Amino acid sequence: MSDSQARQGSGSASDDDAVTVAFARTTRSTPWRLAAKIPLRFPTHHPQGMTLVGDRIVLSTVEVLQPPARHPEPLDGHDRTPGSGIGHLLVLDRQGNLHKDVRVGADTIYHPGGVDFDGETVWVPVAEYRPNSRAVVCRFDPHTYDVTIAFEVADHVGAIVRDRVTGDLHGMSWGARTLHTWTPDGSLLRSRANEDHLIDYQDCSYAGWRKQICSGITVLPGPDGRRHELGGLALRDLREDRILHQIPFPHFSTAGHVLTRNPVALEVVDDTLRLLAAPDDGEDPAGTELFVYETRIG
Repeated sequence: MSDSQARQGSGSASDDDAVTVAFARTTRSTPWRLAAKIPLRFPTHHPQGMTLVGDRIVLSTVEVLQPPARHPEPLDGHDRTPGSGIGHLLVLDRQGNLHKDVRVGADTIYHPGGVDFDGETVWVPVAEYRPNSRAVVCRFDPHTYDVTIAFEVADHVGAIVRDRVTGDLHGMSWGARTLHTWTPDGSLLRSRANEDHLIDYQDCSYAGWRKQICSGITVLPGPDGRRHELGGLALRDLREDRILHQIPFPHFSTAGHVLTRNPVALEVVDDTLRLLAAPDDGEDPAGTELFVYETRIG
């Protein structure tokens, strides 16, 4: 999708796509059925974001070589070192077979986040693995596998979505505490505090008309001292950065992680709303598995 094509878009809320309409009808009581659990038998590292490109899946993931280390007290405005690693975009099919592994980022900028496919380009933020840092926003061609840098950002960007009507990019900071909007060339239009304190968004996808669906996690202390993961999804208006609909997603992976911990994608097939997720790391006991949950649209 070119910038001019994006800005020619028109419509209204009545033009919402099938995923938006179906998701808006879900509740905390919606029955989700596990339809498939597909092992990914290749190095997946720490998956971050997912987007659907026809019959292919683009999965972003970070290979951490040296984990960031906390400073005893902030140093140069940072609470930890940048660490080191390699960012990957993995292109796979729906059966879980790897077709391409493309590296993204350089130097201390190696952490790709949530990704979004606008019909032509996959938009990928790649950041330092620490808050209040810096990032680049990249374009990835899922057919040629070319990666180009669109613009730089003076903040950690954890996920990004492109508005199909205006062409603008909507991203979020570490933990999704701040919501940013840029033009396609990187001019900052606005930054707002996120009013959603229930979950930290990890991955977002465009949901027309001019909306996005974000998934994420909150880690809470339990009464027994163990950590509890709360997962959920939110439908948000891109024009006003407000929540329109929100649900918990109380389903867990083989490693015990909530399904919305990191990469999530939604699609509608016939009369079914389908959620795909890859919450576990490659180093977990069962490795990374692609979970497919479905619910009938009623």
